[in-house]
Amino acid sequence: MSRKYFGTDGIRGTVGQTPITPDFMLQLGHAVGRVLKRSYAKPSVLIGKDTRISGYMLESALEAGFASAGVNVLLTGPLPTPGVAYLTRALRQHLGVVISASHNPFADNGIKFFSAKGEKLPDAWELDVEAVLEESPVWVDSASLGRARRLDDAQGRYIEFCKASFSTDLSLRGMKLVVDAANGAAYQVAPSVFHELGAEVISIGTKPDGFNINDKVGATAPQALVAAVKEHGADYGVALDGDADRLQMVDAQGRLFNGDELLFVMVADRLARGERVPGAVGTLMTNMAVELALRQRDVEFVRAKVGDRYVLEELANRGWQLGGEGSGHLLALDKHTTGDGIVSSLLVLEAIARSGRPLADLLEGVTLFPQTLINVRLQADQQDWKANPALARTEAEVTAELGDRGRVLIRKSGTEPLLRVMVEASDADLARRCAERLVEAVKG
Repeated sequence: MSRKYFGTDGIRGTVGQTPITPDFMLQLGHAVGRVLKRSYAKPSVLIGKDTRISGYMLESALEAGFASAGVNVLLTGPLPTPGVAYLTRALRQHLGVVISASHNPFADNGIKFFSAKGEKLPDAWELDVEAVLEESPVWVDSASLGRARRLDDAQGRYIEFCKASFSTDLSLRGMKLVVDAANGAAYQVAPSVFHELGAEVISIGTKPDGFNINDKVGATAPQALVAAVKEHGADYGVALDGDADRLQMVDAQGRLFNGDELLFVMVADRLARGERVPGAVGTLMTNMAVELALRQRDVEFVRAKVGDRYVLEELANRGWQLGGEGSGHLLALDKHTTGDGIVSSLLVLEAIARSGRPLADLLEGVTLFPQTLINVRLQADQQDWKANPALARTEAEVTAELGDRGRVLIRKSGTEPLLRVMVEASDADLARRCAERLVEAVKG
């Protein structure tokens, strides 16, 4: 059964257009509350948000919807998505709610949920909520309404949680960092974490005005961080996105390190400490160079579908701890139940501090394969692209030509009528030529 409102990471869209409207959010809060009451007599939920101006409106509507179903609400104000996941678990809440559109511009917003364990919820739960949304509301009487209150020092609690993920035998003293919070949910938390661990911190992207989240700053626009690291002569830069669940890093030379590279560093650090790492999970888009480097170290590598929730599912199924995406969603399940940009950056900085080696040296021998990605708009008669014989023939030819020097990935977008054609090869020109051949086959 397909979902009507929920996508790969909650519900997301443009503010003022269904479903990101106050009336729908009231219905959503009410429906989720009714689903919770199947398991709990008096449920309590925790709601956090990022810095978008629409967050105030959506928060109020959700709060009213929960109260109307007899659910108590605990409000944190601006807090990173992984902070909501942590506090939901730590405060024994029955559900965590995040109001955020992550790395999207301010005109978008969204809602995602965490279980009482601080984990993302399964499709079956989302289908239950959608089923209740189709029913008429069942308002509780006045004596049964939920209450709402603000949580004092939600940010302080989460800061301490982040710091606890860093080794007590190490500190960041002597390290100069630029921290870019994308004018988002971590604008107060992130600089404090690194400062309290001893680093000299220069902050950018920490002046949200409701409209500037992810605007030319943050993990999706890392050139601002590259420039700031060079300007201030910093050792490293850390860039988060609007809800602080993804990460990019920069060194003093201005080299940008993506999630694939940082995942390798996290694995290699554990191996260097003598820990056993049976395997790691990436996605269909993870760079082949990382896969080869991990396998050379006897670490099994498995690819999940694109999306951190699928990486998480694969890790859980295999009982592994480390995984991530090139976009910077990184998971260390012995540290947190979900992707956390701050915690992930601390694990990388810990590897640097422990080894006494710069980040680039920790990636010695790992040179990312060039990738060519071309989006092809599908016409009405091209939707069944798998039935295209010319494409199948060309893909087989390209795969044979690449051999062990690269790979092909063709997948349909989940949100647009696009076919994404990606070729990865040890040589950039080879990758480009092969991708162009495949695109020509798609177009016919």
